[in-house]
Amino acid sequence: MSQFKSEFLQTLEERGFTKQITHPDALDEYCVSGTPVAYIGFDATADSLHVGSLLQIMMLRHLQQCGGKPIVLMGGGTTKIGDPTDKEKSRPLLTNEQIEANIAGIRKAFEPFLTFGDGPTDAIMVNNDDWLNKLGYIEVLREVGVHFTINTMVKQDTVARRLASEQPYTFLEFNYLLLQSYDFLELYRRHNCRLQLGGSDQWGNILGGVDLVHKADGGDSYGLTAHLITTASGGKMGKTADGAVWLNADRRSPYEYWQFWRNTEDADVGRFLRLFTDLPIEEIQALERLQGADINKAKMALANAATTLLHGADAAAEAARAAEAVFGAGTTDDALPTAEVPLASVRDGLLTAAAFTEAGLTQSNGEARRLIKQGAAKVNDIAVTDQNAVLNEKDIGENGAIKLSAGKKRHALIKPV
Repeated sequence: MSQFKSEFLQTLEERGFTKQITHPDALDEYCVSGTPVAYIGFDATADSLHVGSLLQIMMLRHLQQCGGKPIVLMGGGTTKIGDPTDKEKSRPLLTNEQIEANIAGIRKAFEPFLTFGDGPTDAIMVNNDDWLNKLGYIEVLREVGVHFTINTMVKQDTVARRLASEQPYTFLEFNYLLLQSYDFLELYRRHNCRLQLGGSDQWGNILGGVDLVHKADGGDSYGLTAHLITTASGGKMGKTADGAVWLNADRRSPYEYWQFWRNTEDADVGRFLRLFTDLPIEEIQALERLQGADINKAKMALANAATTLLHGADAAAEAARAAEAVFGAGTTDDALPTAEVPLASVRDGLLTAAAFTEAGLTQSNGEARRLIKQGAAKVNDIAVTDQNAVLNEKDIGENGAIKLSAGKKRHALIKPV
Protein backbone atom coordinates (compact mmCIF):
# COMPACT_ATOMS: atom_id res chain seq x y z
CA MET A 1 0.00 0.00 0.00
CA SER A 2 1.31 3.44 -0.98
CA GLN A 3 1.91 6.04 1.71
CA PHE A 4 0.77 9.59 0.96
CA LYS A 5 1.31 12.82 2.87
CA SER A 6 -2.18 14.09 2.08
CA GLU A 7 -5.06 12.86 4.22
CA PHE A 8 -7.34 12.59 1.20
CA LEU A 9 -5.11 10.30 -0.89
CA GLN A 10 -4.19 8.23 2.14
CA THR A 11 -7.88 7.79 3.02
CA LEU A 12 -8.72 6.62 -0.49
CA GLU A 13 -5.76 4.25 -0.45
CA GLU A 14 -6.43 2.59 2.89
CA ARG A 15 -10.15 2.25 2.24
CA GLY A 16 -9.54 0.52 -1.09
CA PHE A 17 -10.70 3.10 -3.62
CA THR A 18 -7.57 3.85 -5.61
CA LYS A 19 -6.70 2.09 -8.85
CA GLN A 20 -4.87 4.61 -11.08
CA ILE A 21 -3.27 8.03 -10.55
CA THR A 22 -1.69 10.10 -13.31
CA HIS A 23 1.03 11.87 -11.28
CA PRO A 24 1.02 10.45 -7.71
CA ASP A 25 3.79 12.58 -6.20
CA ALA A 26 2.65 15.85 -7.79
CA LEU A 27 -0.98 15.17 -6.86
CA ASP A 28 0.07 14.43 -3.28
CA GLU A 29 1.86 17.78 -3.11
CA TYR A 30 -1.18 19.56 -4.58
CA CYS A 31 -3.49 17.99 -1.99
CA VAL A 32 -1.34 19.10 0.97
CA SER A 33 -0.51 22.57 -0.36
CA GLY A 34 -3.92 24.19 0.12
CA THR A 35 -7.52 23.41 -0.78
CA PRO A 36 -7.61 20.78 -3.52
CA VAL A 37 -10.50 21.14 -5.98
CA ALA A 38 -11.78 18.00 -7.69
CA TYR A 39 -14.78 17.03 -9.78
CA ILE A 40 -16.71 14.03 -11.00
CA GLY A 41 -19.15 14.13 -13.90
CA PHE A 42 -22.55 12.44 -13.89
CA ASP A 43 -24.61 12.17 -17.04
CA ALA A 44 -28.37 12.59 -16.62
CA THR A 45 -29.59 9.36 -18.19
CA ALA A 46 -32.18 8.67 -15.44
CA ASP A 47 -34.02 10.67 -12.78
CA SER A 48 -32.00 9.08 -9.97
CA LEU A 49 -28.52 7.70 -9.44
CA HIS A 50 -28.16 4.15 -8.19
CA VAL A 51 -25.73 2.36 -5.92
CA GLY A 52 -23.33 1.96 -8.85
CA SER A 53 -22.62 5.72 -8.57
CA LEU A 54 -22.18 5.65 -4.80
CA LEU A 55 -18.46 4.95 -5.03
CA GLN A 56 -17.91 8.24 -6.87
CA ILE A 57 -20.12 10.14 -4.41
CA MET A 58 -18.14 8.73 -1.49
CA MET A 59 -14.88 9.92 -3.05
CA LEU A 60 -16.26 13.47 -3.17
CA ARG A 61 -17.43 13.07 0.43
CA HIS A 62 -13.94 12.05 1.57
CA LEU A 63 -12.45 14.96 -0.37
CA GLN A 64 -14.67 17.42 1.51
CA GLN A 65 -14.05 15.75 4.87
CA CYS A 66 -10.31 16.11 4.23
CA GLY A 67 -10.54 19.84 3.49
CA GLY A 68 -11.04 19.79 -0.27
CA LYS A 69 -13.71 21.37 -2.46
CA PRO A 70 -15.94 18.99 -4.47
CA ILE A 71 -17.53 19.91 -7.78
CA VAL A 72 -20.49 17.84 -8.93
CA LEU A 73 -20.63 18.22 -12.70
CA MET A 74 -24.03 17.44 -14.18
CA GLY A 75 -23.71 16.38 -17.79
CA GLY A 76 -26.61 18.32 -19.23
CA GLY A 77 -24.58 18.80 -22.39
CA THR A 78 -22.74 15.49 -22.69
CA THR A 79 -25.96 13.55 -22.01
CA LYS A 80 -27.16 14.84 -25.37
CA ILE A 81 -24.46 12.60 -26.88
CA GLY A 82 -24.39 9.76 -24.36
CA ASP A 83 -21.21 8.28 -22.90
CA PRO A 84 -20.20 5.40 -25.20
CA THR A 85 -17.73 3.98 -22.66
CA ASP A 86 -18.20 0.21 -22.27
CA LYS A 87 -21.39 0.33 -24.36
CA GLU A 88 -21.72 -2.15 -27.20
CA LYS A 89 -24.40 -0.05 -28.88
CA SER A 90 -25.29 3.63 -29.09
CA ARG A 91 -27.45 5.05 -26.30
CA PRO A 92 -30.90 6.38 -27.19
CA LEU A 93 -30.89 10.17 -27.34
CA LEU A 94 -32.90 12.08 -24.73
CA THR A 95 -34.81 15.31 -25.21
CA ASN A 96 -33.81 18.52 -23.42
CA GLU A 97 -36.91 18.21 -21.24
CA GLN A 98 -36.02 14.66 -20.21
CA ILE A 99 -32.46 15.70 -19.34
CA GLU A 100 -33.65 18.63 -17.23
CA ALA A 101 -36.12 16.43 -15.35
CA ASN A 102 -33.41 13.84 -14.73
CA ILE A 103 -31.00 16.45 -13.35
CA ALA A 104 -33.68 17.69 -10.95
CA GLY A 105 -34.12 14.15 -9.65
CA ILE A 106 -30.40 13.42 -9.40
CA ARG A 107 -29.73 16.52 -7.27
CA LYS A 108 -31.52 14.84 -4.35
CA ALA A 109 -28.93 12.05 -4.15
CA PHE A 110 -26.04 14.37 -3.28
CA GLU A 111 -27.57 16.41 -0.47
CA PRO A 112 -27.12 13.76 2.27
CA PHE A 113 -23.45 13.24 1.39
CA LEU A 114 -22.07 16.72 0.67
CA THR A 115 -22.37 20.19 2.19
CA PHE A 116 -23.23 22.71 -0.53
CA GLY A 117 -22.67 26.42 -0.23
CA ASP A 118 -20.36 29.33 -0.97
CA GLY A 119 -17.54 28.50 1.46
CA PRO A 120 -14.01 27.51 0.37
CA THR A 121 -14.67 23.79 0.94
CA ASP A 122 -18.40 23.80 0.20
CA ALA A 123 -19.48 21.66 -2.72
CA ILE A 124 -20.95 23.23 -5.84
CA MET A 125 -23.03 21.69 -8.61
CA VAL A 126 -22.54 22.89 -12.19
CA ASN A 127 -23.99 21.88 -15.54
CA ASN A 128 -21.73 21.46 -18.55
CA ASP A 129 -24.58 22.48 -20.84
CA ASP A 130 -23.84 26.03 -19.64
CA TRP A 131 -20.68 26.08 -21.76
CA LEU A 132 -21.00 23.19 -24.21
CA ASN A 133 -24.26 24.53 -25.62
CA LYS A 134 -22.57 27.83 -26.43
CA LEU A 135 -19.61 26.38 -28.28
CA GLY A 136 -19.55 26.77 -32.04
CA TYR A 137 -18.48 23.82 -34.16
CA ILE A 138 -15.48 25.62 -35.63
CA GLU A 139 -14.50 26.75 -32.11
CA VAL A 140 -14.52 23.15 -30.88
CA LEU A 141 -12.38 22.02 -33.82
CA ARG A 142 -9.84 24.81 -33.35
CA GLU A 143 -9.59 24.91 -29.55
CA VAL A 144 -10.12 21.26 -28.69
CA GLY A 145 -9.88 19.08 -31.79
CA VAL A 146 -6.40 20.28 -32.65
CA HIS A 147 -5.04 18.64 -29.48
CA PHE A 148 -6.40 15.14 -30.20
CA THR A 149 -5.21 12.62 -32.76
CA ILE A 150 -7.35 9.98 -34.40
CA ASN A 151 -4.45 7.57 -33.82
CA THR A 152 -4.92 7.82 -30.06
CA MET A 153 -8.70 7.95 -30.05
CA VAL A 154 -9.20 4.72 -32.00
CA LYS A 155 -6.99 2.88 -29.48
CA GLN A 156 -9.50 3.45 -26.67
CA ASP A 157 -10.99 0.15 -25.56
CA THR A 158 -14.57 1.07 -26.39
CA VAL A 159 -13.72 2.28 -29.89
CA ALA A 160 -11.42 -0.63 -30.66
CA ARG A 161 -13.99 -3.16 -29.43
CA ARG A 162 -16.81 -1.64 -31.47
CA LEU A 163 -14.68 -1.54 -34.59
CA ALA A 164 -13.48 -5.11 -34.10
CA SER A 165 -17.06 -6.36 -33.72
CA GLU A 166 -18.16 -4.24 -36.69
CA GLN A 167 -20.71 -2.43 -34.52
CA PRO A 168 -21.41 1.19 -35.54
CA TYR A 169 -19.47 3.84 -33.63
CA THR A 170 -21.05 7.11 -34.64
CA PHE A 171 -19.24 10.38 -35.18
CA LEU A 172 -21.53 11.80 -32.49
CA GLU A 173 -20.09 9.35 -29.93
CA PHE A 174 -16.58 9.92 -31.21
CA ASN A 175 -16.86 13.51 -29.99
CA TYR A 176 -17.65 12.50 -26.40
CA LEU A 177 -13.97 12.31 -25.43
CA LEU A 178 -13.38 15.83 -26.75
CA LEU A 179 -16.31 17.33 -24.86
CA GLN A 180 -15.55 15.56 -21.58
CA SER A 181 -11.95 16.70 -21.86
CA TYR A 182 -13.16 20.23 -22.53
CA ASP A 183 -15.18 20.02 -19.30
CA PHE A 184 -11.93 19.61 -17.37
CA LEU A 185 -10.39 22.59 -19.17
CA GLU A 186 -13.47 24.72 -18.45
CA LEU A 187 -13.53 23.77 -14.75
CA TYR A 188 -9.78 24.47 -14.54
CA ARG A 189 -10.37 27.94 -15.93
CA ARG A 190 -13.55 28.75 -13.97
CA HIS A 191 -12.84 27.13 -10.59
CA ASN A 192 -9.10 26.32 -10.61
CA CYS A 193 -10.09 22.65 -10.55
CA ARG A 194 -6.99 20.48 -10.91
CA LEU A 195 -8.26 16.94 -10.29
CA GLN A 196 -10.80 14.70 -12.00
CA LEU A 197 -12.04 11.61 -10.18
CA GLY A 198 -13.95 8.69 -11.66
CA GLY A 199 -14.30 4.97 -12.14
CA SER A 200 -11.52 3.10 -13.90
CA ASP A 201 -13.70 2.80 -17.03
CA GLN A 202 -13.22 6.58 -17.38
CA TRP A 203 -9.42 6.44 -17.41
CA GLY A 204 -9.11 7.21 -21.11
CA ASN A 205 -11.48 10.18 -20.89
CA ILE A 206 -9.68 11.50 -17.79
CA LEU A 207 -6.30 11.26 -19.51
CA GLY A 208 -7.76 13.26 -22.40
CA GLY A 209 -8.76 16.05 -20.01
CA VAL A 210 -5.42 16.11 -18.21
CA ASP A 211 -3.63 16.30 -21.54
CA LEU A 212 -5.91 19.06 -22.85
CA VAL A 213 -5.41 21.26 -19.76
CA HIS A 214 -1.65 20.97 -20.25
CA LYS A 215 -1.66 21.56 -24.01
CA ALA A 216 -4.26 24.35 -24.10
CA ASP A 217 -3.29 26.33 -20.98
CA GLY A 218 0.03 24.85 -19.85
CA GLY A 219 -1.64 23.87 -16.58
CA ASP A 220 -0.87 21.02 -14.22
CA SER A 221 -3.84 18.74 -13.59
CA TYR A 222 -4.35 15.21 -12.38
CA GLY A 223 -6.59 12.17 -12.66
CA LEU A 224 -7.47 9.45 -10.19
CA THR A 225 -9.71 6.45 -10.74
CA ALA A 226 -11.35 3.96 -8.41
CA HIS A 227 -11.82 0.25 -8.96
CA LEU A 228 -15.01 -0.83 -10.68
CA ILE A 229 -17.01 -2.73 -8.09
CA THR A 230 -18.42 -6.18 -8.63
CA THR A 231 -19.71 -8.55 -5.98
CA ALA A 232 -17.70 -11.55 -4.79
CA SER A 233 -19.85 -13.80 -7.00
CA GLY A 234 -19.09 -11.64 -10.05
CA GLY A 235 -22.39 -9.76 -10.19
CA LYS A 236 -22.72 -6.10 -11.06
CA MET A 237 -22.77 -3.78 -8.06
CA GLY A 238 -26.20 -2.28 -7.41
CA LYS A 239 -28.22 -4.79 -9.42
CA THR A 240 -30.75 -7.11 -7.80
CA ALA A 241 -33.38 -9.53 -9.00
CA ASP A 242 -35.97 -6.74 -8.99
CA GLY A 243 -33.81 -4.10 -10.69
CA ALA A 244 -31.38 -1.31 -9.89
CA VAL A 245 -30.87 -0.10 -6.31
CA TRP A 246 -31.79 3.55 -6.74
CA LEU A 247 -30.69 6.22 -4.26
CA ASN A 248 -33.84 8.33 -4.33
CA ALA A 249 -36.39 7.22 -1.75
CA ASP A 250 -39.25 7.46 -4.23
CA ARG A 251 -37.53 4.85 -6.39
CA ARG A 252 -36.23 2.55 -3.62
CA SER A 253 -37.59 2.82 -0.08
CA PRO A 254 -35.24 3.14 2.92
CA TYR A 255 -36.32 -0.34 4.02
CA GLU A 256 -35.44 -1.86 0.63
CA TYR A 257 -32.15 0.05 0.63
CA TRP A 258 -31.34 -1.27 4.11
CA GLN A 259 -32.19 -4.80 2.99
CA PHE A 260 -29.88 -4.51 -0.02
CA TRP A 261 -26.91 -3.88 2.25
CA ARG A 262 -28.06 -6.45 4.83
CA ASN A 263 -28.05 -9.09 2.07
CA THR A 264 -24.42 -8.43 1.12
CA GLU A 265 -22.39 -11.57 0.41
CA ASP A 266 -20.12 -12.61 3.29
CA ALA A 267 -16.95 -12.06 1.25
CA ASP A 268 -17.94 -8.46 0.41
CA VAL A 269 -18.84 -7.13 3.86
CA GLY A 270 -15.44 -5.76 4.89
CA ARG A 271 -14.77 -4.22 1.49
CA PHE A 272 -18.18 -2.55 1.38
CA LEU A 273 -17.81 -1.23 4.93
CA ARG A 274 -14.61 0.51 3.82
CA LEU A 275 -16.05 1.91 0.61
CA PHE A 276 -19.62 2.82 1.47
CA THR A 277 -19.58 3.91 5.12
CA ASP A 278 -17.79 6.44 7.32
CA LEU A 279 -17.04 3.88 10.03
CA PRO A 280 -13.45 4.15 11.33
CA ILE A 281 -10.97 1.65 9.93
CA GLU A 282 -10.35 0.19 13.40
CA GLU A 283 -14.04 -0.56 13.84
CA ILE A 284 -14.23 -2.09 10.37
CA GLN A 285 -11.21 -4.29 11.09
CA ALA A 286 -12.96 -5.61 14.21
CA LEU A 287 -16.07 -6.38 12.18
CA GLU A 288 -13.95 -8.11 9.53
CA ARG A 289 -12.67 -10.54 12.14
CA LEU A 290 -16.15 -11.90 12.86
CA GLN A 291 -16.70 -15.49 11.77
CA GLY A 292 -19.62 -17.80 11.17
CA ALA A 293 -23.06 -16.51 12.13
CA ASP A 294 -21.45 -13.45 13.73
CA ILE A 295 -20.84 -12.08 10.23
CA ASN A 296 -24.50 -11.05 10.35
CA LYS A 297 -23.50 -8.45 12.95
CA ALA A 298 -21.14 -6.92 10.39
CA LYS A 299 -23.89 -6.96 7.77
CA MET A 300 -26.22 -5.17 10.18
CA ALA A 301 -23.52 -2.57 10.84
CA LEU A 302 -23.10 -2.09 7.09
CA ALA A 303 -26.85 -1.75 6.49
CA ASN A 304 -27.28 0.68 9.37
CA ALA A 305 -24.29 2.86 8.44
CA ALA A 306 -25.04 2.98 4.69
CA THR A 307 -28.74 3.71 5.21
CA THR A 308 -27.97 6.38 7.80
CA LEU A 309 -25.71 8.19 5.32
CA LEU A 310 -28.41 8.37 2.66
CA HIS A 311 -31.71 8.45 4.54
CA GLY A 312 -30.76 9.44 8.09
CA ALA A 313 -30.48 7.62 11.41
CA ASP A 314 -34.23 7.51 12.04
CA ALA A 315 -34.93 5.81 8.70
CA ALA A 316 -32.12 3.31 9.30
CA ALA A 317 -33.45 2.47 12.75
CA GLU A 318 -36.98 2.09 11.39
CA ALA A 319 -35.74 -0.21 8.62
CA ALA A 320 -33.82 -2.34 11.13
CA ARG A 321 -36.91 -2.53 13.33
CA ALA A 322 -39.07 -3.54 10.35
CA ALA A 323 -36.57 -6.24 9.39
CA GLU A 324 -36.62 -7.61 12.93
CA ALA A 325 -40.41 -7.66 12.82
CA VAL A 326 -40.46 -9.50 9.50
CA PHE A 327 -37.65 -11.95 10.11
CA GLY A 328 -37.83 -12.23 13.87
CA ALA A 329 -41.41 -12.21 15.08
CA GLY A 330 -42.98 -12.98 11.71
CA THR A 331 -45.19 -9.88 11.80
CA THR A 332 -45.63 -6.99 9.40
CA ASP A 333 -44.61 -3.38 9.79
CA ASP A 334 -45.53 -0.08 8.17
CA ALA A 335 -41.89 0.51 7.19
CA LEU A 336 -42.19 -2.17 4.50
CA PRO A 337 -42.61 -0.94 0.91
CA THR A 338 -46.32 -0.28 0.44
CA ALA A 339 -48.45 -0.11 -2.69
CA GLU A 340 -51.99 1.22 -2.51
CA VAL A 341 -54.80 -0.44 -4.49
CA PRO A 342 -58.52 0.39 -4.69
CA LEU A 343 -60.47 -1.30 -1.92
CA ALA A 344 -63.11 -2.23 -4.49
CA SER A 345 -60.57 -4.35 -6.40
CA VAL A 346 -59.90 -6.40 -3.30
CA ARG A 347 -63.59 -6.77 -2.54
CA ASP A 348 -64.07 -8.08 -6.08
CA GLY A 349 -61.10 -10.44 -5.73
CA LEU A 350 -57.65 -9.11 -6.70
CA LEU A 351 -55.52 -11.63 -8.58
CA THR A 352 -52.62 -12.50 -6.27
CA ALA A 353 -50.17 -12.50 -9.19
CA ALA A 354 -51.31 -8.97 -10.07
CA ALA A 355 -50.84 -7.88 -6.45
CA PHE A 356 -47.21 -9.07 -6.49
CA THR A 357 -46.60 -7.01 -9.62
CA GLU A 358 -48.40 -3.98 -8.18
CA ALA A 359 -46.20 -4.21 -5.07
CA GLY A 360 -43.04 -4.24 -7.19
CA LEU A 361 -42.02 -7.75 -6.14
CA THR A 362 -42.29 -9.00 -9.73
CA GLN A 363 -42.04 -7.29 -13.10
CA SER A 364 -45.10 -8.97 -14.61
CA ASN A 365 -48.02 -11.22 -13.73
CA GLY A 366 -46.31 -14.01 -15.63
CA GLU A 367 -43.24 -13.69 -13.42
CA ALA A 368 -45.53 -13.72 -10.37
CA ARG A 369 -47.22 -16.92 -11.54
CA ARG A 370 -43.80 -18.56 -11.94
CA LEU A 371 -42.94 -17.42 -8.42
CA ILE A 372 -46.11 -19.08 -7.14
CA LYS A 373 -45.38 -22.24 -9.11
CA GLN A 374 -41.91 -22.42 -7.52
CA GLY A 375 -43.46 -22.19 -4.04
CA ALA A 376 -41.67 -18.91 -3.33
CA ALA A 377 -44.74 -16.66 -2.93
CA LYS A 378 -46.49 -16.04 0.38
CA VAL A 379 -49.49 -13.99 1.47
CA ASN A 380 -49.46 -13.07 5.16
CA ASP A 381 -46.65 -15.63 5.65
CA ILE A 382 -48.74 -18.46 4.14
CA ALA A 383 -47.52 -20.08 0.93
CA VAL A 384 -49.62 -19.56 -2.19
CA THR A 385 -50.05 -22.68 -4.32
CA ASP A 386 -52.75 -21.63 -6.82
CA GLN A 387 -51.51 -19.44 -9.67
CA ASN A 388 -55.05 -18.10 -10.08
CA ALA A 389 -55.56 -17.33 -6.38
CA VAL A 390 -57.16 -14.00 -5.46
CA LEU A 391 -56.94 -11.67 -2.49
CA ASN A 392 -60.09 -10.46 -0.78
CA GLU A 393 -61.15 -8.59 2.35
CA LYS A 394 -60.43 -11.49 4.70
CA ASP A 395 -56.74 -11.18 3.83
CA ILE A 396 -56.53 -7.62 5.15
CA GLY A 397 -54.74 -7.55 8.51
CA GLU A 398 -55.31 -5.38 11.55
CA ASN A 399 -52.92 -2.81 10.11
CA GLY A 400 -55.19 -2.45 7.08
CA ALA A 401 -52.73 -4.12 4.71
CA ILE A 402 -51.84 -7.46 3.16
CA LYS A 403 -48.27 -8.73 3.47
CA LEU A 404 -46.69 -10.26 0.35
CA SER A 405 -43.38 -12.16 0.36
CA ALA A 406 -41.23 -13.18 -2.59
CA GLY A 407 -38.75 -15.70 -1.24
CA LYS A 408 -37.26 -15.18 2.19
CA LYS A 409 -35.82 -11.69 1.78
CA ARG A 410 -38.24 -9.53 -0.21
CA HIS A 411 -41.47 -8.29 1.35
CA ALA A 412 -44.05 -5.62 0.65
CA LEU A 413 -47.52 -4.53 1.71
CA ILE A 414 -50.64 -4.09 -0.38
CA LYS A 415 -52.88 -1.49 1.25
CA PRO A 416 -56.50 -1.28 -0.01
CA VAL A 417 -57.79 2.33 0.12
